[in-house]
Order: sequence, then structure tokens, then C-alpha cells
Amino acid sequence: MRRWLSRYWQILTRPSVHFSLGFLTLGGFLCGVLFWGGFNTALEATNTEEFCISCHEMERNPFQELQGTVHYTNRSGVRAECADCHVPHDWTHKMARKMEASKEVWGWLFGSIDTEEKFEAKRRELAEREWARLEANDSRECRNCHEFESMDFTAQNSRASRAHSTSLASGEATCIDCHKGIAHELPDMGPDFEAGQAHSGLASLESYVAHLPNEE
Repeated sequence: MRRWLSRYWQILTRPSVHFSLGFLTLGGFLCGVLFWGGFNTALEATNTEEFCISCHEMERNPFQELQGTVHYTNRSGVRAECADCHVPHDWTHKMARKMEASKEVWGWLFGSIDTEEKFEAKRRELAEREWARLEANDSRECRNCHEFESMDFTAQNSRASRAHSTSLASGEATCIDCHKGIAHELPDMGPDFEAGQAHSGLASLESYVAHLPNEE
């Protein structure tokens, strides 16, 4: 092992025949800057709303549903885009999510949801996959905008205040447990879904909070 390392160290430290060390160092630095800049530019381009709805499957189904929710239009004018909810902000988790998204590219290539009928048939599978991701990361993407420490319970209706100050504060529940229908239509979950909610103790908090009228 020592001989192997010694051999390659000699190769790395051998003087260049045609170019100076300074030229090679500067050239490597500039190539690194260009690569990193291009990579980041492409990465951010895939996070834009324009990119997400460039395929008609997303524009015709999830995006149309989003437009009718408070995350798209509200009195404050603060709007969430696709990547705000579906792509982590920090680098490590963002890279993991981008690699996972390769399966979505595969689905797009083979038209797994290219019609409204196909999309509806897979709505529950797609929704449950995203719910599981958010449950596993304690609703990280929700918390990028909604900070528990900054919540004013006195400004919330009684139902929301009760849920946030008890189940959310204790860690018994996370955001997605009660806000599954906040941005897109819920799939047909069947009677087992309500039974599961009752068993978890969240039925009294009415997990469909997003679709029920607020108490002003």
C-alpha cells in the first residue's frame, strides 16, 4: 500500500512537460468555477415553476389545483411555488431529492400519468409517497416558511390553536398529518383512512383542516 501511494504521489508531483504549475492551477480553478456555475444554474432552473409545469401532466393537474388554494392566492401576496413544498432547501437533502426525482423523469418518458385518467388512477399512490416523505422529515418543507416558534396562537382560530399548541408542540403530530389537502385535492382514501385518523387520536383535530372554514 505504501509503495502504491508513493508511486502515485510521484506522478502527481512530476513537473509538467509543456505547461507551468501556475498555468495548470489557474486552468483547473477556472474550469472548476465554470463547472460549478453551470451545475448550479441548471439545478436552479429545474426548481422553477416554469420548469415544473413545462410538461402538460403537471400543468393540467396539480398546478390547476394549486391555483385554487391559499398557497397560490391570499391576502398577503406571499405565494408558494412547486419547489417550495417538494424540494428541500439545504444542499444535502436537495441533492438526495434530485436523485430521487430521476424516477419521475422515467415516468414522464413512458407517460405513466400523461392523461387525466392515468393521473387520477395514481393520485393516491403519488400523494401517499409525498406524505410519507414529509412525515419522515418532520414536514421540513412546511417549516421553511411556517416557524412554530413564531406562531401567534391568539391570532388562530380555536381549532388550529388547539392542534398547534398540543399535538404539534409535543411532536405527536407533524404538519402534514393535519394538512394533507392544503395544496392539492385529496385522493379517495376509503373508510380505512378515517379509521386510521381516529386510531391516531387526530380525528378530533379534523385532519382536513385546510378544507374547513376558519373561525374569524
